[in-house]
Amino acid sequence: MDLSWLIEAFETGIPFNRFLGVKVDLLEEGETTLRIPYKPELVGDFRRPALHGGVASALADAAGGLAVWSTLGDGDTVSTIDLRVDYLRPGAVADVLCQAKVMRIGNRVGVATMTVFQEAGGQPIAEARGVYNIKRAED
Repeated sequence: MDLSWLIEAFETGIPFNRFLGVKVDLLEEGETTLRIPYKPELVGDFRRPALHGGVASALADAAGGLAVWSTLGDGDTVSTIDLRVDYLRPGAVADVLCQAKVMRIGNRVGVATMTVFQEAGGQPIAEARGVYNIKRAED
């Protein structure tokens, strides 16, 4: 399946993703890896300094949604129903990445798990699970 249109829509068509600078490193059906390049505006604790937790949760939500979206047909849409994020350790002042995998796709709901990290093979800084509403184009 050609998902190049979805990468373009995701990176440039969603204003919030554009604002954060979200980039798609990998997109396959049911799986994605997203990246937000580091910039000083992403710091939440200036004393450490450390990445703002909202950046990690926003990236996890975006990755879960995109992973679900990658399994759907033309015209289908996705929106978040529920997002749970467990913060495991502070994020450094570096690029932040998130891998997402679809666990289940139903007719109306998709479920994905996400891991947020900062370097390949590095320890996760957060883990998340998202539940996404699926609106089918034919509905």
